[in-house]
Amino acid sequence: MNSKPRPTRGATLNHVSRRFDIPAMEVDGDWLDEREAIDGAPLPPRTSVTVEHPRTIITRNQSPDIPFDRSINPYRGCEHGCIYCFARPTHAFHDLSPGLDFETKLFAKPDAPALLRAELSKPGYAPSPIAFGTNTDPYQPIERQWRITRGCLEVLAETNHPLTITTKSDRVVRDLDLLAPMAAKGLVSVAVSVTSLDPKIAMTVEPRAPAPRRRLAAVKALSDAGVPTYVSISPVIPAITDHEMEQLLEQAALAGAKWAFFLPVRLPHEVAPLFRAWLDEHFPDRAGKVMSIIQSIRGGRDNDPDFFSRMRGEGAWAELLRTRFHIACSKYSLNIERQALRTDLFKAPAGPQGELFAR
Repeated sequence: MNSKPRPTRGATLNHVSRRFDIPAMEVDGDWLDEREAIDGAPLPPRTSVTVEHPRTIITRNQSPDIPFDRSINPYRGCEHGCIYCFARPTHAFHDLSPGLDFETKLFAKPDAPALLRAELSKPGYAPSPIAFGTNTDPYQPIERQWRITRGCLEVLAETNHPLTITTKSDRVVRDLDLLAPMAAKGLVSVAVSVTSLDPKIAMTVEPRAPAPRRRLAAVKALSDAGVPTYVSISPVIPAITDHEMEQLLEQAALAGAKWAFFLPVRLPHEVAPLFRAWLDEHFPDRAGKVMSIIQSIRGGRDNDPDFFSRMRGEGAWAELLRTRFHIACSKYSLNIERQALRTDLFKAPAGPQGELFAR
């Protein structure tokens, strides 16, 4: 564990998770102390990428409070380093820390497009929108080289399969050549996450994500291209970003977004101690206040894992946030009409055997 804050990284801690009783792998770390004493402070951690070969790529869920039943995550871990990310605890399954390891030790799934094609080819497959960006960002920096998300989009475009994307990166506009024609068929929507308009706060909360102005520019580019675009102001962090709600929604509307949504910050499993340490480092003047409000929203706990209430929160603070959100959405003409994606255009990929019979 290294508790020294790292420039351009989110987490201030890198505890090894003990939730799955994984034993410590280091036998003797004294040499690390000696190396630092001789060479000086260690360099900022570099990002590494490990290739992963899953057997399937579509993840199914039956959660009653999630509006999709299937998703694809081309990557594990996320270099954006958002301190609040509820996906951080998943790194414990790999004997890695949900702290800095989650941001620096990434996994890529280059077989994803081929696996997707195979799954869509299965007899009896019934289409429903596939969600990208539900766990880690599909347009984080390594997508520039790996292009796994784009490969999956090419398969979905070919088969007229609906999808949704959630991202806090303007890299999504690089795939407009695929997204715009799909949008014209009613097959895609994109949600761009913008949690703060203050560059300093944004850089502290989401240290390696693009600046807010670039994300709003992406909203405009998507909207101008005819892609149905949402803005997510999730999560709202009390006493840090909640005061920006109305301004965020105003800027979202001005950029062309038609829909918006928000969630109060969630702190499951190892995220809570990481978040507390981050508060102590970056917002020591209000750390106690922030956690007090979060606990008032979460029934006296750091986190509420129960279905439905985990997404909404409870109590006076949660109700106030919802009221402000609805008033602002009404003022800026957001969420006026419902938007649904088409599933009737889907055509299963022929695959090698199908192509042989078609000749």
